[in-house]
Formats: sequence, structure tokens, C-alpha cells
Amino acid sequence: MSKNLIIVESPAKAKTIKNFLGKDYEVIASKGHLRDLPKTSFGIKIENDTFKPEYRVTKDHSEIAKQIKDLAKKADTIYIATDEDREGEAIGYHIAYLISNGKKIESYPRIVFHEITKTAINKALDNPRHLDLNSVNAQQARRLLDRIVGYKLSPLLGQKIQRGLSAGRVQSSALKIIVDKEREIKAFIPQEYHTITAQFKGADSSLVEFKSEKIEKLTIKNQSQADEILNIIKAETFKVESIDSKQRKTSSPAPFMTSTLQQTASTILGFSPRKTMQVAQKLYEGVKTPKGEMGIITYMRTDSLNLAKEAVDEAIKYVENQYGNKYSKRSVYKSKAQGAQEAHEAIRPTNIDLTPDVIEKYLPKDEFRLYTLIFNRFLASQMTDAIFDTQSIIFSSKNSKFKANGRKLAFDGFYKVYGSSDKDKLLPEFEVQEDVEIQNLQSAQHFTEPPSRYSEASLVKKLESLGIGRPSTYAPTITLLQNREYVTTEKKQLIPTEIAFKVIEVLEKYFENIVDSNFTANMELTLDLIADGKKEWQDVLKEFYNPFMELIAKGKKDIPSQKVAKPIDEFCPECGEQLLIRKGRFGEFIACSAYPKCKYTRPMEGTQEEVKSGEKCEKCGSDMIKKRGRNGEFLACSNYPECKNTRSLLQGKVEEIDVKCPECQGKLLKRNSKRGQFYGCENYPECKFISKFLPTDKKCPECNYMMAERVYRKKDVYECIKCKTRIDKES
Repeated sequence: MSKNLIIVESPAKAKTIKNFLGKDYEVIASKGHLRDLPKTSFGIKIENDTFKPEYRVTKDHSEIAKQIKDLAKKADTIYIATDEDREGEAIGYHIAYLISNGKKIESYPRIVFHEITKTAINKALDNPRHLDLNSVNAQQARRLLDRIVGYKLSPLLGQKIQRGLSAGRVQSSALKIIVDKEREIKAFIPQEYHTITAQFKGADSSLVEFKSEKIEKLTIKNQSQADEILNIIKAETFKVESIDSKQRKTSSPAPFMTSTLQQTASTILGFSPRKTMQVAQKLYEGVKTPKGEMGIITYMRTDSLNLAKEAVDEAIKYVENQYGNKYSKRSVYKSKAQGAQEAHEAIRPTNIDLTPDVIEKYLPKDEFRLYTLIFNRFLASQMTDAIFDTQSIIFSSKNSKFKANGRKLAFDGFYKVYGSSDKDKLLPEFEVQEDVEIQNLQSAQHFTEPPSRYSEASLVKKLESLGIGRPSTYAPTITLLQNREYVTTEKKQLIPTEIAFKVIEVLEKYFENIVDSNFTANMELTLDLIADGKKEWQDVLKEFYNPFMELIAKGKKDIPSQKVAKPIDEFCPECGEQLLIRKGRFGEFIACSAYPKCKYTRPMEGTQEEVKSGEKCEKCGSDMIKKRGRNGEFLACSNYPECKNTRSLLQGKVEEIDVKCPECQGKLLKRNSKRGQFYGCENYPECKFISKFLPTDKKCPECNYMMAERVYRKKDVYECIKCKTRIDKES
């Protein structure tokens, strides 16, 4: 019997939705994009200023693509249910294209929901729409722009600076922000200044002392100036000039959107933006609850602060029941983000009854902590402001004034659930014109501090304020910069490497718009216009491509070589590629030229030494030297590069190891080939077991297969030969 077919993006989401629906529905996940630009070629055909993407089913999605096509042939109705953003719309488009078989793509019902609950799914099924081709075109424009920049500019950087470098619209703009901050820090010159503080006591408050800073914004540059002022103050008498008491409100916070969730989770929970999104994804797609498996937060990639009326009603009712009517306040928030998608919702819990106390035993620690943060923030957004009683007292003499500030929490408001690190600072009782005695008058030396480096959280805030990228791009952008080793992270601060400075210097001089935050932000707004149907995506690509390619041609000719890597006569022990001497923040080191695919590095100490073999070169008579290369040990002429004679020492050499083949229990042999050293079974070709790394008797904890010894990111690890699970060797 035919079923209705719902196609979503992730398996977790598919499982949750399947639980809500009956046997008449089949739910399957595409696991992301089924069709994409090829990984190994440019993938864009350009003719007569028209850009045609050459999409193909990706290799790792071929099996799932076949399953979806087979199910689609049997289904009565096929629902496209990918995420409601431009990326999700494009994934839905490619799914529809794949299964269309001559049918119009627009004819497939498209359903959307901001939360994965039974109510939301049924409502979506009752209100399908068509695929939004304008949003698809906006995503295509972004994808092709990024491909053009990546495929045309990255090789140029590799040619002129260092192999393996990359550039991108959002990536390079973000990197420039980090580099500019580091330039500020390096250019910073500390300035000395002094402050003066005093402690006062009144006639009726002899036991109460408190510190107060001088009011006048004096720039006291050195100790002699400070001493002079101290002598003047010591000779004077002070009175209470004024006492100012008032109330101050601290506004309740807006609910979370992607950027503020990432920032707050970083500050309070210590999560990186990437980890925050990974954990939030699980909460959105579905977890175990007392009410069955369901999504317990709304969609977590959003720049909107809107909240559904029903959700606000539930929050108000909950607050009033738990804390009383005086704590509830219905609030509407507006996003300040450029181009915010106000049709979406902020991040909130899907069911107010699933309080942290109720859900705690069902969630792992990290998921529980993030859910609690989201739950409390949502409640706080619909609660009253906190009120403080504040007081400021000014003490004056003929030539000086001091001011003391105090405050006390008068009404906790949203702090009732959200908590507060603010502590009361109470001032003693004084009366106007009361004589006060000065005590413990002193000065303190200070130096101005350089600007702080960006943390991951503060960089997200900066990117958002400049309109660079969108909620879905913040975490991947930072991860890319770290993986490319453009930045390192120390004490949660992002520090650019030497290569980052070189890349930005070249881009600033020859490709200014690529690193210009205004250009990148305006491009985001242009993509929004495409999504709104107000601009043609082909025109946007044409306007960018032709001037950009002129800059590429000019750069090939004008950019001088700035190579910071020198090859050494040695090859990588992990992948066999050439090793290079590179420069980093802490000096020179050895690294693999295949970076970023291979991340092998080591300190400069221990480079390959020349070992004479005792043999003479048969071509020029010079000494032959024993070396280790990509194909194992070999002899090379010491008269290199004049004489390039070499001879392998390991070709065809076989060595038995004391481990059995996991497939046939035969002997494993250490062999050498033109591609380097490997381990294979003695029963080849009947048994085709092969391993690049040294096999061991250790079993994989995930699949129980044989693990091998290797070095991964400078650590000795065991790695499963089948599923690639890694375990730190020390553990």
C-alpha cells in the first residue's frame, strides 16, 4: 500500500516526526544536500555572462538518494519538509529535482515548522505551500559566489604565499577583524595614570567606612602630581554636599536568537559557538521526554526575536501561577540584526510544562544545561523589570569632591528565574551638610590596558553588528579559521597567526572588497533582495564576477611571491608529501605541505640528518647519503642538486609483524611500494586487507574491529581501521 512520504534533513528529526504520525506516513532524511557542486572541479559553466551550476549527487549521498527515489515512486503524496531557511529551501529544491521525473518542481507540497511537536507537524501538513524559488536562487547565488572566490582566489594565495591557503567572503572579512584587533594591540603604547581614593566616616557612623573615588576627571600622569594633590586634600575639611536617591530599572532580557545564545552559552557555560549549535540541534530535533520523544526547543538558527502569541500566553500563565501576577509582563521584542527574518521565531521551549526540573533526568548534562538557559531566558523575557534603589553621596571641600555610589535590589522581577550576579552595595546613613572625616587617603598607579582580543562569543557579536554572515554561518566561520590555523585559541581569545597577517595584507592591497566588512554586509542584503524577488541572481553574479576576475588576472601578474615555507629534503611520515620549514608565532617549525589535509608538524629540532652509507654515486662518484622519503628509505647523491641520482633501499622488502589479519587470520606483512609503506595480508589477492598504519591486537570500542597505531594531531593514538574511531594512546 502506498504511503505519504515526508523528506526532512536529519535522521534524528525523521525519527521524532515518525513517532507523531501513523502508519500512512513514511519519513526519511536526506542528510543534507543530495546534490551539490563537485568537490574536485570549479563546477560552474559560464557562457555569455550566464552562470550554470553543474550540480551532481554527492558520492556520500548516492545511496540515500537512491532510497528516496525508490520511496518517492511508491508514495501517494511527497512532502518536502526541510528547514525553513534559504539553505533548507535549496536542499528541498534539489530533492524535488531528483525525484521529479518530468513533474514540475513547484508542484511538490512544501511544509515548514519552527518546532518538532505533534501539533506543529499536523498544522504544517494541513497548510502546505510551494517551494520558494526566490529563496533557492538566493542560496544558489551565495553558493556560486563562494565557489568563485574559493576556486579563483585560494590557488592564487597558495601560489604567492603558501600552499593550502583559502579565502572566502565571510571567512576573510572575519579574519581581517581579528587581524585588525591584533594590529591595535601591537601598536598600543601603555600610558601611566594615577587615581586617588579615600575612606570617610561620619559623626554618627564612626564604625562604617567605605571607599570613594575622586569625582573630577583629572588626568594625573605621574606620582609627583598625585602627591601634590594628596597634600592639598589632607589639609581640607569635608562635608556631605548632596544625597541623591532614586530608583533604576534593569530591563528584562529578550529571548535568545542564534547570536545571543552562542554568546551567553560561551559566557555562562563555556561552550564554543560550534558546541552550542550541536547541542541545540539535538534539543530541536528530538529527545526523550515524559511525553515521548519530541523537539523541546524551536528552530535554533534564527535572527528573529518574535514569539508566537500562544507561547507568550503560556509563559505569562506559568509566571503568574509560580510567582504571582506582579512578576508577569507581556513584552514584544524587535531584532536589530540587518535583514532579520522576522517571520521566524526566537529560540524558546516548545512546551512550558517541560521545566528543567521535569526534564533533567531525561537529558545528558550539556543538553540539560543549555535547555535550562533557554527555558529561563524565555520566561525572563515575559517578566517584569528588576528595580534597584540607588543612592549617590557627594563629599566636598574647598578644592575637591568625592562621590560614593550604592544600590539595593528593591524588586527582583525577572531575576526571580534568571538569577543575578549583582550584589547590593549599601551606603551608611548620612545627612546633607554633615561634617565627615577623611581617612586612609591614597593614590594608586595604573597603566592603560590594550584592547582585548576577540573571544569566539565577542566575534559573533561583532559579525552580527556589522551584518556579516547569517545565524547559520557564525559557528562554521570560526571553526574554519581555527582548522586552517589562521587563528589559535588561548584562554578563550582568538589570536591570528603570522600567515593570517600575510594573507590579509595581500587581500587588503589587491582584493579590498573581499575583506571589506561593508562589501560583505551589503552582499548579504543583496542576497536578501534576491530572496524577496527584487533582484535577479544571475545579474548579481555577473556584477561580481567580471571585475573580480580582472583583479585575479592583475594579481597573478603584480603580487610578488611571499613564500614563507621552504622545502626540506624529507617527506611526511604520515602521508608521504614534501615537508616544509614554516614560520609560526613561536618561530620556525617543520610541517607537511599537504596541509590542511595532513596536519603533521614537529619542532625544528630533529630534521633529517645526513648519514653516509659508505657507497659512492655511480654517476658522479660523490658519497651516497641514506635518507627517508615518501617511498621509504633510499640513497641520494650528496652532490644534489647538481646530481639527482637516487636508489631505493626498501623497494620490495617484506617484514612480518606479530599480528594476525582480522579478515582471514593470516600473517600480516610490512611492505613497501611506490606509494610508501603499508601493511597487508600474506594471502593477497584472495584477502585484500590493507592498513596504512601499524595494526595492533587492540579492538575498537565502537565496532570491535582491529585498531592501528598512528600519530594524529601530534598525539599518539589508536585508530580503528574500519570506522576510524580514535582513542588517545595514553588513556
